Amino acid sequence: MALLSSTSILALHAFATLAMVGLIWFVQVVHYPLYARVGSASFAAYHEQHVQRTTLVVAPFMLVELACALWLLIWPDPRYGDWMSWLGMLLLGFIWVSTAVFQVPSHGRLQAGFTPAAHAFLVRSNWIRTVAWTLRGILCLLPFSLD
Repeated sequence: MALLSSTSILALHAFATLAMVGLIWFVQVVHYPLYARVGSASFAAYHEQHVQRTTLVVAPFMLVELACALWLLIWPDPRYGDWMSWLGMLLLGFIWVSTAVFQVPSHGRLQAGFTPAAHAFLVRSNWIRTVAWTLRGILCLLPFSLD
């Protein structure tokens, strides 16, 4: 008997993904734009705390989402077809690559101090993750709308 049922995996996958959809939209629309209002004197300390605290919140959701997406590739659920598993994993790949290639280096540049160019690049490039997570959120809800 499996520890988690297929329905449980789908629900956990949807929960983690939808949590990230909400978080990424908050970060994109509220949090990142407000970086420009922090002020140069306190920006480095503020940014360091942002990165530490955000990691504590998002890392568990991202890891659960990845584990569930891999599970669905290996043991597909009939309600979550092969194409959905592969598309979801492709989108997740875009998210993780964008994080590694664009967001992490941008945060590294901002840690040295606020610059309008680094800030603008972070906000613009983060749209990749915002759109990809939104599409993943829709994809994760499809099996439940087909029941």
